Amino acid sequence: MQKINALLIGLVVVAVGAVLIVALVTAGKNKEQDRFLVLGSGIVNAKADIANINVGLKTGAKKTAAEATQEATLKMNNIIEALKNLKVDEKDIKTSDYNLNPVYNWTDGKGQELVGYEVAQTLTLKIRDLNNISEVIARTTEQGANQIGNISFTIDDEFALKNQARELAIEKAQEKAAMIAKQSGMKLGSIKNVVENENQDVRPVFANAKMDASASGNAPLPAPSIQTGQNEIRVDVTLTYEVK
Repeated sequence: MQKINALLIGLVVVAVGAVLIVALVTAGKNKEQDRFLVLGSGIVNAKADIANINVGLKTGAKKTAAEATQEATLKMNNIIEALKNLKVDEKDIKTSDYNLNPVYNWTDGKGQELVGYEVAQTLTLKIRDLNNISEVIARTTEQGANQIGNISFTIDDEFALKNQARELAIEKAQEKAAMIAKQSGMKLGSIKNVVENENQDVRPVFANAKMDASASGNAPLPAPSIQTGQNEIRVDVTLTYEVK
């Protein structure tokens, strides 16, 4: 008789436990179902205040490595001096690439034949005075730069602009949520969570330098026309509402 009672008690405990588990799972599902997520995007446009540009040179094939190195060094020193004369701070001039390579030529008769050596060197510049960017291109070209590119315009401190974009994103998400609730007959409660999507950053503006080809002889090289435009700062947020 005691064994039967113990068995019954055990079955009751198991049954109660199962009911509790089902209830907890159901409550969890209901809790998830009583949530409404909406995405909002905020965009702020602002004028860039930093220009980033790569300026470099390539010597072409020289008979010896020493000759290629000497030419590259002379030209690059002149380029850096020109940059300093244009008030580009030394901390904003960085050598990002330097290569000394053999140059080969292939012919059917001789196969691979060493022609000489060449040096390629690149500086990565940060120009803080945007009125100076055109002169930077022109004056460094005069000193031997023949590899110029990757011009981009960014904003040095976008913290305040991101705050504005985030505020707009939240407002748009709230407006969207209210509209969807009105159209669907859903009743929204309070906001339970706010998530700002990661990997959102300033979208740089890229530009191309347009050089006036009419210059000739020893006349100063005309500065190219560079248009900075505006940058777009975007923030996306996801709001989680309670559904009544």
